Amino acid sequence: MRRFCLMLTFSWVLCASESFASSCKLWKKFYLNELHEPGDVVLGGLFEVHYTSVYPQATFTSEPQQPTCTGFDTLGFRDAMTMAFAISEINQNPDLLPNVTLGYSLYDNCGALVIGFSGALSLASSQDEQFLLQENCAVTPPVLGIVGDSYSTFSIAIANVLGLFKMPIVSYFATCSCLSNRQQFPSFFRTIPSDAFQVKAVIQILKHFGWTWVGLLVTDDDYGFNVAQTFQSDLAHSGGGCLAYLEVLPWDSNPVELKRIVNVIKTSAARVVIVFAHEIHTVRLTEEVLLQNVTDRQWIASEAWATAAVLQTSRFMPYLGGTLGIAIRRGEIPRLKDFLLQIHPDKNNNYKNNLIKQFWEHTFNCRFNQGDLVEENEALCTGKEDINMAEPEFLDLTNLRPEYNVYKAVYALAYALDGMLKCEVERERLNGQSCISLQRLEPWQLLHYLQEVNFTTLFGDQVTFDENGDALPIYDVMNWQQLSNGGISVRYVGEVKRSPFRGEELRLDENKLFWNFESKQPPRSVCSDSCPPGYRLARKKNQPECCFDCIPCSEGKMSNNTDSRECFSCPEDSWSSPQRDHCIPKKTEFLSYQEPLGICLTTTSLLGALICSVVLGIFIYHRRTPLVRSNNSELSFLLLMSLKLCFLCSLLFIGQPHLWTCQMRHVAFGISFVLCVSCILVKTMVVLAVFKASKPGGGVHLKWFGPAQQRGTVFVLTCIQAAVCVVWIISASPTPHRNTQYHNDKIIYECEVGSKLGFSVLIGYIGILASLSFALAFLARNLPDNFNEAKCITFSMLIFCAVWVAFVPAYINSPGRYADAVEVFAILASSFGLLVALFGPKCYIILMRPERNTKKTIMGRGTTKDLS
Repeated sequence: MRRFCLMLTFSWVLCASESFASSCKLWKKFYLNELHEPGDVVLGGLFEVHYTSVYPQATFTSEPQQPTCTGFDTLGFRDAMTMAFAISEINQNPDLLPNVTLGYSLYDNCGALVIGFSGALSLASSQDEQFLLQENCAVTPPVLGIVGDSYSTFSIAIANVLGLFKMPIVSYFATCSCLSNRQQFPSFFRTIPSDAFQVKAVIQILKHFGWTWVGLLVTDDDYGFNVAQTFQSDLAHSGGGCLAYLEVLPWDSNPVELKRIVNVIKTSAARVVIVFAHEIHTVRLTEEVLLQNVTDRQWIASEAWATAAVLQTSRFMPYLGGTLGIAIRRGEIPRLKDFLLQIHPDKNNNYKNNLIKQFWEHTFNCRFNQGDLVEENEALCTGKEDINMAEPEFLDLTNLRPEYNVYKAVYALAYALDGMLKCEVERERLNGQSCISLQRLEPWQLLHYLQEVNFTTLFGDQVTFDENGDALPIYDVMNWQQLSNGGISVRYVGEVKRSPFRGEELRLDENKLFWNFESKQPPRSVCSDSCPPGYRLARKKNQPECCFDCIPCSEGKMSNNTDSRECFSCPEDSWSSPQRDHCIPKKTEFLSYQEPLGICLTTTSLLGALICSVVLGIFIYHRRTPLVRSNNSELSFLLLMSLKLCFLCSLLFIGQPHLWTCQMRHVAFGISFVLCVSCILVKTMVVLAVFKASKPGGGVHLKWFGPAQQRGTVFVLTCIQAAVCVVWIISASPTPHRNTQYHNDKIIYECEVGSKLGFSVLIGYIGILASLSFALAFLARNLPDNFNEAKCITFSMLIFCAVWVAFVPAYINSPGRYADAVEVFAILASSFGLLVALFGPKCYIILMRPERNTKKTIMGRGTTKDLS
């Protein structure tokens, strides 16, 4: 296309060089449909009055003939007449461009690039056959600015070339976002928002209704390609959805390609179809949709066909009903209808007005008498036809949209020209330059003033241009609704505009919306259903990101948002809920007094302490009896007290751990058992000493085991354990610890031993004393005595050692509160073992067989046994 533009430009430049010495002469004249009005300053206009053109077949010998324009577009002609009306209104306004008369030159592009480009060159260079050169070959261009063109592709071609000469161009319908490139199109402006904003407006609608799986159809031109590129980019950045398919509508009516595209729409799971296409392409597409009976689709229309009357028929309603369209901002133009009613082909006959004649012929289905061109059966136009009988859509001015943009474009050029002609004295004094006169106007001089235009229309809309030449973006949102008579009404339901602070803003009145579905509700158009909280997205292989599976969050992780892309780990002291949608505090677990196990152990501990008290009471009451006296009553009392402490120290292992309980439980445990085992060890040693003292010369042994020595030995052995506990607590004290390693969903509240070495020394010291007591008692088990206490000690220490040997592996392998329970069980089992083994037989004799609790019986039986 650029090569084509450059070739035409080159021809345009050469056409003026045939007679350089005296004059310029056009090599080739463009025969165009046109309408002119003279003035001091002339504005050009390019409009699509015919939407198709036919090119005669050319040969090598014949001169190429001009194309024939067909398919008269009444609304396109109304656009051109709106420009004529705006200029007429400006000429009658004494406050705008006083003493200056605006004229116009309007050309029909016939829906063809070559014709539209030819019209643009004619506007920029004039159609005069020949004109004399003035001094320095400088002549005033025929027009100062151009309103148009309608197609983006046409505007790109024209702006590419005329931009080199800084010719101001204000389009009313070209929406391609590429035209916002100021470096490539330095003189291009427009009163319609660019496709970049239109795309954002459509994405806002998609996000509003939650449509994430949509199809996109575009035309095979710059308009369509730029829309497709912008839409894909913006959709990816916004995270608003994915394209199920992207199809390009053929520029010609290729039935095979259209059939394929509609079949894609029919078979796709996407319920929403977005169409960025021109009116003629949409008509062809809808015809094929009707043939294949594709219903149950939500159509979204671009501004190019959102209000197209040709599609608003009862035949298309079952398919296009409920369409949501992005429409050009509607406006009101007072007195425009009066101007249209005054159109007549006989007026201004001194100037070319064949556009009006073609309108008249199309409207009243007649032909003006032009020699042999009128067929015999064709009616002649008299010029007396009543224009009030014209097509209803021509005189229906309740929905002015492109016309409103044309109106604003003309006024923008007029205000820019007015600002340029109003020479301010202060500006002239500061710049040291003279004011611009009407005779020396150049198109490029208008650009600065056009960029600074800022006015408000009678309808209340502000017109200004940003640094890219784009107007303030605003669109109306339209909804195609079915009337009671079967027709279609395109109804305004909201708007989308850009806010300086909040970006794109969509406002919809959903109560006014019509949905063409049985449910009368907006459809669902998603590739995959949303993942609820507690799940994460897992994209399907080789599928767009909108197609995914919902994977439940694993234990300890959660997601509290819909369509979360990942699950988040809960804090260390929390755990995921069963639904995995939030974190809940972990259950804190310890050996509690309230649970059955804690109650059972507490009861057993108290029972053991009570039994110790009872036994102690019995021994105290019977302390003068031979049995009590013969068994070292003082050590027995001390042993019972230590056993009672052993039972009670187990209570420190039950309940929520605190710093003092963690410290005291092991101190109390270690000292109580050392005291207990020390008493047993001393009793065992006393038994051995008494036996040896009964032999000749053995009395010397008893002096080392008097009461003072016994108490001293127990005290020293106990102090050693106490010293170990003090060093342990000072160096690495046991502390409460919230353990999360045993269970993921629970916090085990336990006492951390602090120093494993200290704990090992404490247990090991008890084990050494117990082993020594067991060994000595085992050696003394067969000593000749009526009541051999060594046997009881042997049996009790055997129980004690067996319990604590089993305790170590059980304690290591028991998690959480069960470790405390195992330790308490070991304390209770060993304590009961000592209590029963050492004091059970004595209590039996004292309580049940008092006749045996005599010195004679004890000594006699012992003698008998010894003699035997």
